[in-house]
Amino acid sequence: MEKTKKIILLLIVLFSTFTFAQTPSCPTCGTGGTTPGKQSVPIDMYIYVLAIAAILMIVYFAKKYKTQKI
Repeated sequence: MEKTKKIILLLIVLFSTFTFAQTPSCPTCGTGGTTPGKQSVPIDMYIYVLAIAAILMIVYFAKKYKTQKI
């Protein structure tokens, strides 16, 4: 029963990720991101924050794994 709940939760998270994926506002307007001063992807604004968060998560889980292994 517990594994079933985890699998369902994983499927919901993956499905919601694909559901909320962004599409271009004008698909026939070229490749996008070629206009000066306009960002091609909104994530570009937060790339440094995302990188720092990823590094912190790696450190946290590495330490957590190391303490469980001992």
